[in-house]
Amino acid sequence: MPSKLSIRPIIESIVLNENDSPQELFQNKTLRPIIKLQHDLLVSYFKEYLKSKNILFKSLTEQRKIEFIDSAFQKDNAFKSEVKGLIIGHLTEDEFQDYSSYKGDFNKRILAMVKQRVVSVIELF
Repeated sequence: MPSKLSIRPIIESIVLNENDSPQELFQNKTLRPIIKLQHDLLVSYFKEYLKSKNILFKSLTEQRKIEFIDSAFQKDNAFKSEVKGLIIGHLTEDEFQDYSSYKGDFNKRILAMVKQRVVSVIELF
């Protein structure tokens, strides 16, 4: 069985600096590769979320689509919890300990990055 670390994609564009905070390093070395790995699942999850809310997303204007996505990531606590779970479940035990030290900050980073990813592929919905 492959390890969690071995299945993560390598993101060539990530530049790590010695001046980066521990939170930035964790975001770039851990969270970003996990979110990239989970891309297809995150897209499928958002499609199912739209179905569950009976949203005719394709009929919305571009601005209304972005407003809907913003609202989901700001106000829907169940949605936010599930999105975080899709990412946190891919942490190793050591990474989970690091995550737990700055949980609030990392949760905000996870949601912001996933929201950005959803907006970047808005045409798929």
